[in-house]
Amino acid sequence: MSLRLRLALAGAVAILVALSLAALGLAQLFATHVERRAVAEMSVQLDQVLSGLERGPSGLELARPPADPRFLQPYGGLYWQIEEGGDIQRSRSLWDTALDLPIDTLGDGAVHVHRLPGPGGAELLVLERSSTLPVRLGGSAVRAAVGMSAAELTSAQRDFMADLAPYLGLLALTLIAAGWVQLSVGLRPLRDLGARITALRTGRAARMGEDWPLELRPVAAEIDDLLTEREAETERARARAADLAHGLKTPLQALMGEATRLRGEGATDRADGIEVTARAMQRTVERELARARTAARAVDARADPALVADRLIEVLRRTPDGAELEWRQDIPHRMSVALHEADLAEAMGALMENAARHARRKVVLSAQEDGDYLHLSIQDDGPGIPEERRAELSRRHARADEAGTGLGLAIASDIAEAAGGRLVLGAEGPGLNATLALPRR
Repeated sequence: MSLRLRLALAGAVAILVALSLAALGLAQLFATHVERRAVAEMSVQLDQVLSGLERGPSGLELARPPADPRFLQPYGGLYWQIEEGGDIQRSRSLWDTALDLPIDTLGDGAVHVHRLPGPGGAELLVLERSSTLPVRLGGSAVRAAVGMSAAELTSAQRDFMADLAPYLGLLALTLIAAGWVQLSVGLRPLRDLGARITALRTGRAARMGEDWPLELRPVAAEIDDLLTEREAETERARARAADLAHGLKTPLQALMGEATRLRGEGATDRADGIEVTARAMQRTVERELARARTAARAVDARADPALVADRLIEVLRRTPDGAELEWRQDIPHRMSVALHEADLAEAMGALMENAARHARRKVVLSAQEDGDYLHLSIQDDGPGIPEERRAELSRRHARADEAGTGLGLAIASDIAEAAGGRLVLGAEGPGLNATLALPRR
């Protein structure tokens, strides 16, 4: 999973959790607000009940009931009740039930809010007040209460959340989209960092540079320092290899001279042994020098395989091995590999000479792109190489000449490895399919 996707998922989860908590908080605040407004409304209705009391022949009675018609409708959702001593006066909406007010002590004018069961077991929000009646009404203490169905409050809260949900969903999508944009903008330098590293690897850039955000500058500086150290170390290693190779030339020439002297004295077997050993050492030295040259030129090298193949075919058609063969060149033009043209010609030439030497009628050259690599294939219809020997020759650092198959494969393999590629030996039908996998430019 990518870093961007991880951060986006974490941000989306955080946004959803935050909005869920916000929704719960808003629901609670709305419920508190609605209940506060309901209590304020019931306080007005309670004042209307108390102001409408009169003393009749049978005791207290409500001469002027509140105007809300729900007080007159059975189980209408609004209820009032007055207690004086043991007498209870109640609204018609209570029908044959009474509010079971808790036994508590209220001072004159004190107000309590309760949650009590009402008609049919429905929960009611009840406002209770203790009042002392005026002298004309007898001056006694009464407990007056007004209640309303709590289901109305719950319904209002549910409707509020239903109205709020689409806006919260839209806000969540907007915040997630904004977070994705922020991540895209914020992580763009990391994408540029990867592109610059790819450019370094393919030779399109030499250094990371300093045009980076403050947080990435130390990383870019460390990479540049590492590149500088690697280049210096590589240069020292190439110099040591070149010095070693040049230093061996004189002893090798001396050995060849000694072989010539021994042959002149009649010691032919000893002379042949020295010459075989000296030539093997000379081939090794020349190969290492070629690898050093290839590595030194690979930084900004570029070559067109199609052009190189055309020139090599023209040359090989003039040789005894290649004159009688059909050469088919299927490499598209305008392709390029990160290799100096001379090195590519040496590697392809070695493989093409080997193909011409063993082919019966035809040699086919083709190319296929595979990511950052270009696969250059040289297919002949000769006897090929046994599979067990191909596996041995295809191993990294294997030496083809040591396996007895000639120096051409070793040269091609060394040049390909020095450029960051490899030589792959396979078979597609008769013959040998030698493929150079080289970095694209």
